[in-house]
Amino acid sequence: MNPMESTLQNPTLSPTALSISRSKGMVIGFWTVTALFCLQIGFTAYAQLRLPQVAEMFSHLGFPAYFRVELSWAKLLGVVLLLAPVPARLKEWAYAGFAITLGSALIAHFSVGDGLKVWGWAAATGVLWGLSYFSWRRLQQARKIAVGEGVDRD
Repeated sequence: MNPMESTLQNPTLSPTALSISRSKGMVIGFWTVTALFCLQIGFTAYAQLRLPQVAEMFSHLGFPAYFRVELSWAKLLGVVLLLAPVPARLKEWAYAGFAITLGSALIAHFSVGDGLKVWGWAAATGVLWGLSYFSWRRLQQARKIAVGEGVDRD
């Protein structure tokens, strides 16, 4: 029996092969949740700019009309930063802005007594945010380790 045949017929996964497979899974998972998050945020930005019932909700929450427009454009800019190949610091700022926005949305809905049906979208989008952000951080750490920079301690 040829030694090469037995290796080809019964391949064992080396630590390197497992690492590559796991890394690929991390990348796929990151882009999946990030795409869903960006679609959701993009839709809310569109709705805030175009749908009258969303404009009414902003009034219900006590926000001025100009804030709705500012927030929509900020969301679209944040989506671009998450999807584009920009420096990590800019992505961090985009993620921070989204965290503040989503947290503020929940607080605003709770403060006027809105129910789950109204604030549930912000909460679900917050879950997508968390999955996207923390998978991005894991990818950043994996890249640092791969290039020998070591683990970031923050």
